[in-house]
Amino acid sequence: QVQLVESGGGLVQPGGSLRLSCAASGSTFSINALGWYRQTPGKQRELVVTITWHGSTLYADSVKGRFTISRDNTKGTVYLQMNSLKPEDTAVYYCNTQPARWNWGQGTQVTVSS
Repeated sequence: QVQLVESGGGLVQPGGSLRLSCAASGSTFSINALGWYRQTPGKQRELVVTITWHGSTLYADSVKGRFTISRDNTKGTVYLQMNSLKPEDTAVYYCNTQPARWNWGQGTQVTVSS
């Protein structure tokens, strides 16, 4: 069973940046499309961005131009560079396949506040 470990979250002021990482165990990492998702209390988890196994990306309109996803298949890790952060980006961020098939990790909290 694949295990996902997200990291890199924290408290940042509006306009700031963070880089999230998600390490996935298991040999099937490189062949899967991966996504970063986020969830706020009382709301459904939403897909923020997808990256295919060959590197094509698709961003939600809310993060387009500010967030950048990348992956390193040799390390079994997917990254999310988040720039120009806004208070509405505050959420717990998770990674998974797209569509989500693996067990969810614990996520990493991102808080954007002055």
